[in-house]
Amino acid sequence: MSTAAGSTRPDRAAETRQVIMAAAERLFAEHGLSAVSSRQIAEAAGQRNVTAVSYHFGSRPGLVRALMARHGEQVDVLRERHLRTAAGSTDVRDWVDCLVRPTSEHLAALGTPSWHARCAAQVMTDPTLRVLVIDEALTRPPLTRTLEGLHRCLAHLPSQVLAERGDMARQLIVHTCAERERALAEGTAPPHTSWERTAGSLTDALVGLFTAPVS
Repeated sequence: MSTAAGSTRPDRAAETRQVIMAAAERLFAEHGLSAVSSRQIAEAAGQRNVTAVSYHFGSRPGLVRALMARHGEQVDVLRERHLRTAAGSTDVRDWVDCLVRPTSEHLAALGTPSWHARCAAQVMTDPTLRVLVIDEALTRPPLTRTLEGLHRCLAHLPSQVLAERGDMARQLIVHTCAERERALAEGTAPPHTSWERTAGSLTDALVGLFTAPVS
């Protein structure tokens, strides 16, 4: 009896963590990080313990890190497939496509409404959480291999210029995806658009950004 009960505890804890992350993601997307308290997250997740966030994640940054890592891992699975296609390529477009399309495919798979892109945009405007999330993302091999491939194609660019354009690219991807997600949730997205078309437009724009002459 005790063994059976004990075996369910990890499952229940994992399920509770998922419920808390889902509630936090929605609240962060709709109201912003600073406007949402840990208590509100716990209540939205149906937790009677108002300290559930700290109990399961240690802190709000721990919750955000876990939330973003969960999506990052799912994107990594999709990115591996694109990496097999881009392997050995010297075309900037192939590597930019590998950077953009896994994210758009993941967002498409989330359905409507979804909150991840808008939550990510909120996180990326927070100076402390932004660093935590970027540092965590750069530990994932599929993303680092993608960036290495892109940088090989752009080896002629001064390192400072490459870094600046990388920051611009990150902002463009994050906020373009957030705006599309918002339009879908509000029912204002043009009927002819799709996540695939958004990815294509982003790829066109980023290829132009990375290959633009340096003044």
